[in-house]
Amino acid sequence: MPAIAITSPDDPRIGDFRALTDLELRTRWEPPNGLFIAEGELVIHRALRAGYQMRSALVDEKRAGQLTGLPESVPLYTAAPPVLESITGFHVHRGILASFHRRPLPTLDRLLAGARNLAVLEGLNTHTNLGALFRSAAALGIDAIVLSPNCADPLYRRAVRVSMGEVFAIPYTKTDTWPEPLDAVRDAGFTLLAMTPAPDAVALHRLTPEQRRRPALLLGAEGPGLTPEALKASDVRVAIPMHNNVDSLNVATAAAITFYELTRDPAS
Repeated sequence: MPAIAITSPDDPRIGDFRALTDLELRTRWEPPNGLFIAEGELVIHRALRAGYQMRSALVDEKRAGQLTGLPESVPLYTAAPPVLESITGFHVHRGILASFHRRPLPTLDRLLAGARNLAVLEGLNTHTNLGALFRSAAALGIDAIVLSPNCADPLYRRAVRVSMGEVFAIPYTKTDTWPEPLDAVRDAGFTLLAMTPAPDAVALHRLTPEQRRRPALLLGAEGPGLTPEALKASDVRVAIPMHNNVDSLNVATAAAITFYELTRDPAS
């Protein structure tokens, strides 16, 4: 389809891309309408390879002729940088944005049936941490992710961008209740490993082979950590040993270290 020039930020055809920096507005608009926004060619192509259906694209007019691999039937809108900034609320330095249709999330039972290991996230509400965690999970061999109802949206633009599109590589689901799904995780044969700096926690490298066999790693929000209910539901409390009186790590960093430890070859 030929590029369609947009000259006014009020053009109704680019409504999907309006006010992208307004988290509250985007949260009210994107999930209820079954869409999400991807930013940058790399992320957009990863979404396409993962099978997500593109609705439309919006690009800096100077870059329109440089784009390849976009679906020919999808509207490609172009605009000058000042118009792009008025539409989106920020300088679109990656040059291209695309709107995609969401897909239905798998049920918890279906997700658990296809996984050997899990990350289970409780109240993780920072999009940058969530995106970084998904990227580490994809890189380090985590099969699936379970989100509590109060977790941030993995398909929010910032989370997608920080993950470099790896949110599309990891199957995940979001539960409607909490902490009852933790019982379902255990009943499916997983060992619930709760990450906590508590003094009675087992050092990560001292987990037994049985505790590592089908791990479900429980991680809480930055700051408060896991709730008492989640800690009570866990099978083992686990900590990364700290030095120099540092009490804890950023949740995405802690997750990456633990993912590596749980998925590495024991002989290495």
